[in-house]
Amino acid sequence: MTGGARDEVERLLDRMAVVEPLVNAVCTLHPDAVGQADLLDREAADGRRRGPLHGRAVLVKDNVDTHDLPTTAGSLALADAPPPSRDADLVARLRRAGMVVLGKTNLSEWANIRDEGSASGWSAFGGLTRNPYALNRSAGGSSSGSGAAVAAGLTAYAVGTETDGSITCPAAFNGCVGIKPTVGTVPTAGVVPISGSQDSPGPMARTVRDAAALLTVLADDGRDLASHAVDGRLAGKRIGVPRTTYWGYSPHADAAAERAVALLAAHGAVIVDATDLPTLEEEVWDDELVVLLAEFRSGVADYLATRAGDVPRTLDELVRFNREHAGTELAHFGQSLFEKALDGPRAGDPAHLDARARSARATREAIDGVLRDHDLDALVTPSYAPAHPIDLVNPETFPGSCSGPTAVAGYPLLTVPTELTAGLPVAVSFWGSAGSEPTLVEVAHGYEVARDASSGPLPEPTFETFV
Repeated sequence: MTGGARDEVERLLDRMAVVEPLVNAVCTLHPDAVGQADLLDREAADGRRRGPLHGRAVLVKDNVDTHDLPTTAGSLALADAPPPSRDADLVARLRRAGMVVLGKTNLSEWANIRDEGSASGWSAFGGLTRNPYALNRSAGGSSSGSGAAVAAGLTAYAVGTETDGSITCPAAFNGCVGIKPTVGTVPTAGVVPISGSQDSPGPMARTVRDAAALLTVLADDGRDLASHAVDGRLAGKRIGVPRTTYWGYSPHADAAAERAVALLAAHGAVIVDATDLPTLEEEVWDDELVVLLAEFRSGVADYLATRAGDVPRTLDELVRFNREHAGTELAHFGQSLFEKALDGPRAGDPAHLDARARSARATREAIDGVLRDHDLDALVTPSYAPAHPIDLVNPETFPGSCSGPTAVAGYPLLTVPTELTAGLPVAVSFWGSAGSEPTLVEVAHGYEVARDASSGPLPEPTFETFV
């Protein structure tokens, strides 16, 4: 029997056969994706559609547990382990909603918590993911494969995870929409952890409405977020522009963001300029690193305890595994963050708790204060500079980004592509307070409509060899 789901899966598999060798976004395909689709088509034919995304295909980042596919976090330490014994909670929600789990996407190994000089988009298990707009350019990290797969037309829906920038960056670099929800909105049970304080799985898609529809499934909290992606909600929204720190690091990104702000104003938003956050001292980012490393050290051991087979059980054992397999695991960069975590405080130690309290308080007061003092619905900033060239020799450099304050605060961030500059995507990100996803969807959809009316959707990638 053929139908909508099978047609979509077969079309995407055909697309992968052509494009996947160029971008290397998908590390594991589901061997029975067509069988899943056939079952869902039979249900639909019998009038038993499970929800609005029934029969749609989704790719899931390879740090999210699937009972029927490997979950490796990009590491050879987990490559030969049996699949997890059960689905992550968020994957169970995808299946209950009638989605076809098409496969797993590559990521920056261990979601980019391994080394300060890492290369985004590379893992020992999955190899190197490339940007569909320019194959010599980074796909960002750590949800590299999820962003590249959406941009390359390998799926309409993908799941990423963010601790600080890991949805926002690949969404911006690959020209797709990404939503990093308020921490706790989407469950992290069955997700390889970095930080219980900051980890937040979320959707990546081509449009704000599609991303909101997927977040509705992932959150499963009674909110229909896609219903907020409707015309007419932008008018009257008060949007702040915090220029200090979060603008000014990339002329290309700034110019595109200025045009985005002008479009927001032309379509009825009230722009409140120079609504700067209080200066966040370097101590905030030092504290963030203390928190991430302490929580990773304990969290990864808890996670590894759930996995069967001959796998490392502690961070010490992971460090040892990497040293024993240095020719592959440490071929391009080291494990300095793993080593720092072993030398630092444990989760629950006073140093960890104090760092978390200070950093959360500083970022939340900064964001909530500017929103409150200027009666704002959201903030808007450039997301990232255009994607940098891939370099497996020298450490990556990022001139600036928008993700830090909302990451530490645990607040949502919604990223929407604006245009191509020098052939590469750039984006803007909308910030809000805890639980403000419906408002951010309204604002971002309104901007997307304005963008499409002005210049059209972002052009499709052409898989240029070099930009």
